[in-house]
Amino acid sequence: MVNQFPQVLTIAGSDCDGSAGMQADMNTFQRCGVYGMSVLTAAVAGNSYGIFASQPMPTAFIDKQFSVLADDFEIKACKTGMLTDAQTIKTVAKNYQKYDFGPLVLDPVIITKHGDMLLEEQAYETLKSDLIPLADVLTPNYYEAVKLTGVEIKTPADALKAAHILQEMGAKNVYVKGQHADDKQEEVTDVALLADGTSFSLSEAYVDTTHINGTGDLLSSCIVAQIAQGKALTDAFKIAKKFVTAAIANQIDVGHKFGPVNHLVDFKF
Repeated sequence: MVNQFPQVLTIAGSDCDGSAGMQADMNTFQRCGVYGMSVLTAAVAGNSYGIFASQPMPTAFIDKQFSVLADDFEIKACKTGMLTDAQTIKTVAKNYQKYDFGPLVLDPVIITKHGDMLLEEQAYETLKSDLIPLADVLTPNYYEAVKLTGVEIKTPADALKAAHILQEMGAKNVYVKGQHADDKQEEVTDVALLADGTSFSLSEAYVDTTHINGTGDLLSSCIVAQIAQGKALTDAFKIAKKFVTAAIANQIDVGHKFGPVNHLVDFKF
């Protein structure tokens, strides 16, 4: 039967070294057993040392990618990644509302896991006003949750407080990722808040490594894959957390500095 195989979409930038962005999403989709497609929003020139240049895609080209995919495929769930600027965010929000691509997992690429701001203020405000209210699942990292809510997060209770504020901003379900602080911590604890008010924590062992590029991409794209395969959101969150931990713990020797997580790790979904 045509289009019976689970199909998913990433709306993201291309990271030329493959460690993050669209490439990390596509690797995750394949490992999770779904067919991945992409809408390219930007191209990034970078490696394990850093990012050296980026080029946003024209909005007309983003529009066309959405329309040709909608003409042919039945996408069951989608996610966003790097959206570059306010105009790109507006374009993505417009197209998501125009086409039925299933539940939206919003990975708000605002601040890096090291605390560096990635969006200019206008784009940040546009993301809050135009995209967060569309999110079926919002997956901020520690720094993004603090920036979006103003909550000083030191405990899981603080993270849950932030998650409630993010729901008030429009996101239906919220997954706040825990901070990777230093080699003295024993666990990384994430906090999930579902649309029905149910909340729970997810804790896994902290791994001291510099090979953590693409952790946010892997988590959000794994959640997308589980949704497309009909998994309950609670199960999707738990699977994604364990997959991320396994991909970090089983390091792959690529890059000189901040290397990628290991999408090829032996993991049973």
